Amino acid sequence: MTGNFIFSSESVGEGHPDKVCDTISDAVLDACLAQDRHSRVACEVYAKSNLVVVGGEITTQAVLNVNQIVRDSVRDIGYVHDDDVFHADRVFVMNALTTQSPDIAQGVDARKAEGKGTGEQGAGDQGLMFGYACNETPELMPAPIMFAHRLGSELTRVRKAGGVPWLRPDAKSQVSVQYRDGKPVRITHVVVSTQHAASVKHSVIRDFIVREIIRKVLPEEMLDRGTEYLVNPTGRFVVGGPAGDTGLTGRKIIVDSYGGMGRHGGGAFSGKDPSKVDRSAAYMGRYVAKNIIHAGLAARAEIQFAYAIGHPDPVSVSVDTFGTGQVSDERITEAVCRVFNFKPAAIIQQLNLLRPIYRKTTNYGHFGKKDRAITWERTDKSADLRKACR
Repeated sequence: MTGNFIFSSESVGEGHPDKVCDTISDAVLDACLAQDRHSRVACEVYAKSNLVVVGGEITTQAVLNVNQIVRDSVRDIGYVHDDDVFHADRVFVMNALTTQSPDIAQGVDARKAEGKGTGEQGAGDQGLMFGYACNETPELMPAPIMFAHRLGSELTRVRKAGGVPWLRPDAKSQVSVQYRDGKPVRITHVVVSTQHAASVKHSVIRDFIVREIIRKVLPEEMLDRGTEYLVNPTGRFVVGGPAGDTGLTGRKIIVDSYGGMGRHGGGAFSGKDPSKVDRSAAYMGRYVAKNIIHAGLAARAEIQFAYAIGHPDPVSVSVDTFGTGQVSDERITEAVCRVFNFKPAAIIQQLNLLRPIYRKTTNYGHFGKKDRAITWERTDKSADLRKACR
């Protein structure tokens, strides 16, 4: 985007009902990969009131205690209060897992099969994926989504530290950023909604959130007298989590990706092993886009590529720098295709994805984190890209 505008992005806390389901799905995936790195996992979770349904398709040598994985995940999130309808020790767990379809497995497996055009590992489904990066923040992410994530992450840190007993797990944040000439200059609105104990007054919640969360997390130079703070704007948020709303894996893909500033392919991430290009190729897209920005080739970059089920090579690859490129988009695309390998098996190898790392990704965005285990945030190919663009 260029010109003058206001752009808003939201994030959600670990106790949001959809994120509860993402957390359980990724915990199941990590449990599988910890025992069997070649596990095929597509785990989806539904949560409502005191019910958790774990479904999907898993083929693995791992021995899983699904009931325990669910309870441990819910406990770690923080649903352990006596008045919680959704409680780690009291939820009813329904296991509806089956094995992966042999027809899908045939397309993914690195072996020949009748009607399959290659013996290489293919994509697990057709689909298109996007990666995005920009120079607005140190993480090379859009400012609105990073600010929203920082608010949610700090709120969770404070809650789990135990010093504010009235805080509860469900929470949402939203930040509106004003842009001038395409650059972020100030924050116009900050929205924070946090679940709380029934006994605390709204004035106490508002004062605490503004003083201890917003002002300590957001850049001071972007807040001014005109910035509006909306804290629990309904006035009350006692009933939350799956007790107040239904949760489902994969419903927060804009929160998980770029906050709406960059496009996404539509496929959810959580609960899927890296043979699923919805996840692994989206991570690869972020890796490529971030290296383009780090290489100084553009101020903003988005890459799109697409696959056919069972086929190892992408059917298309394109880069868009939105007019900020130091060289043409065509030249950058050609360089990207020389430096990176987009075959599903190669993506898994390049990013070292057959590890139980996915619980680290579940909350506060799959992109922009600094954890060394999250390999798609590396910028180790920027020099190669610069050289390839000469």
